[in-house]
This record gives sequence, C-alpha cells and structure tokens, in this order.
Amino acid sequence: MLTTQDRTEAQAAALFKALAHPVRIAILDVLRHGEECVCHLEAILGKRQAYISQQLAVLRAAQIITDRRDGMNSFYLVVHPEIYALLDAARAVRGGANAAPTAPIRRESCPCPKCAPVAVVAD
Repeated sequence: MLTTQDRTEAQAAALFKALAHPVRIAILDVLRHGEECVCHLEAILGKRQAYISQQLAVLRAAQIITDRRDGMNSFYLVVHPEIYALLDAARAVRGGANAAPTAPIRRESCPCPKCAPVAVVAD
C-alpha cells in the first residue's frame, strides 16, 4: 500500500517525466504568454500538427495544460503558471538564461484568429 509520501513522490516523478522532452518545454514556453491554438504552435515551432498534438496530449494527461474548443480551433492554456518557476529554475541549474523567453512572434503561415490579419473597415 502506498503512503501519502509515496503518492506525492510518484506525482512529482510523473510531472518531471511529462516535462522531459524539448518540444513539450518549447510548447510551454509559447503558452507562457497565454493560450494558443494548435495551428499557432505548429507555425511557431515548425513541427507537424500531428506531432504537436501528441506532445499536447502528454501535457494534458499530466494536467499541466487544459484545452477548449472554439469553432474549428483548439486552444491550449497552462493550468498552473507556477510550472514556469520550475522551468526557469531548471535553466538556471543548467547554466542557461533564467529569463522568460520573449513573446512569440505571430507568423503569416498561421491561420488562427490571433495571427490572421485584421480587416480594417473604412468609414
């Protein structure tokens, strides 16, 4: 029978296992600035949609992110922003920059509502 400490340690290990992939960390860095759709993650990371969806599924199963549907788009958001303190600490331990990555650049190749050009209506 598992003790409370055993369960706590197993949960921590599961969290670190979910974070143990460079693309999942890159996804979290993009989500650092708020929710994003899959097509935006695809455009920013330069990876195929199916591959990104696989990585999102791991993060969702670990309850690190959540998703919502809006029409044809799925948007993802970090559940506990405290995860970024952990990622920043890991970078500091490895001697890397501790600062948060800059805001992601919108891509012309991304058709999401955040990236698509806004039509200006003339009076």
